[in-house]
Formats: sequence, structure tokens, C-alpha cells
Amino acid sequence: MAFPSAAPSALRIRSLAKSFEGPRRRVVLADLDLDLPAGEYVAVMGESGIGKSTLLNLIAGLERPDAGVIEIDGVDIGNLDDDALTRLRGERIGFVFQAFHVLPYLSVFRNVELPLRISRVAEAAARPKTLEMLEAVGLAKRADSMPSELSGGELQRVAIARALVHRPRLVLADEPTGNLDPATARQVLDLLRAQIKGNGAAGVLVTHSEAAAETTDKIYVLSDGLRLR
Repeated sequence: MAFPSAAPSALRIRSLAKSFEGPRRRVVLADLDLDLPAGEYVAVMGESGIGKSTLLNLIAGLERPDAGVIEIDGVDIGNLDDDALTRLRGERIGFVFQAFHVLPYLSVFRNVELPLRISRVAEAAARPKTLEMLEAVGLAKRADSMPSELSGGELQRVAIARALVHRPRLVLADEPTGNLDPATARQVLDLLRAQIKGNGAAGVLVTHSEAAAETTDKIYVLSDGLRLR
């Protein structure tokens, strides 16, 4: 299927609910709503185990909700099969995680280029996009380096470049500075914000850190729904 090229909201959530079965059924999310236009960057905070990472997984289609609607660029992801979901993630979503997930056997350049090649962008077109993204995150001179040669802050910049190289409409970041010292974390947070804003993307940052949350436009608290702080 062809995805719409534009929509009023990069992300629209209505009446989202998710629970997990076990000896006792645990409700994680209930009746959650959110509208996130392109260009807006928000933080989601809350206690451990409240469902913040689950929310990101649902938005990305990595888990299925019990009820509710999630639309990305006007596409109801609940109507997509696994192949279409994978394609939508590759075209419209960028991920940044606490653990970097940089592939150790690929150079910095090849790590950042990877989403473009997975999306079957020709090498001749992928190369300048990758180099431009490496320049934007200050790693142009490390393009041929291997991940083992980089610091934690540099690895997270590689992860940001990889998440944004295909110009996604939506960026999802899950505790992206949890493994970094405060000074490096601030540099990475400023870079993440600048790149999200510069690309006109919408961004959702899940974090426990007040300092991280304060780099976003709005802060939501997840507790009995999602409320603006």
C-alpha cells in the first residue's frame, strides 16, 4: 500500500489501552490520547514500570494495543500487516535507544547508512545523505572508524545520525543518555533536539531525567493517562 505523504499530525493516538496477562492482569495504559504535530518535541516521564517504554513500542507497532487507534502520518497502523508495519517503520520512524545498538562490525559510515540501504536507496544516492548526516552530528572525520574506537558520546551521536538519516517524520528516543556522563548527555540532548527540529520531525523522548525533559517543548507525565505537566 502507498502511505499518505502528509497528515495534520505526525502522530495521533486515541483511547489507547494495553494490559498484560499473568497471575494478576496488569493494566499498563488506559484511555490515552495524544496529538503530536510535525516539528514538536515532547518528553514523557513517569515512574519505573508505568508503561513509558510500552508506549513507544505500541507507537512503533512492535506491540499491539488491546484497544485504541495509533496513526502515523494519517496511517492507522492497526490496519497494517507485519510487512507493511516494517516498511512504515523504515520510512517514517527513527529510533534512539539508551544502549546505542550500533553494530560493532560495521564502520561509522556503514552504521549510519544502514537504514537507507534497508530501504533500498541506491548507493549513489545513499552516500551523500550519509555524509551530510555525519557532518551534522560532528562525525564526518570518524566515518571510517569502527565503533570500538569511539567514546560513549560519539556512539550515541552515531545512533542519532542513523535514526535521522532517512528524514523520518517521527523520532522515538528511549532514555538515550542513560549511559552517559552529565556533560556528554547534555551535548547529545542538544544535538538530538537540534536535529529533530532541523528536520521538521516530531519527537517523543521517554526519560527519567528532568534535565533531559527540559530540552523538549512539552513535558507529559504518564500516570492514569497522559497529562501535560
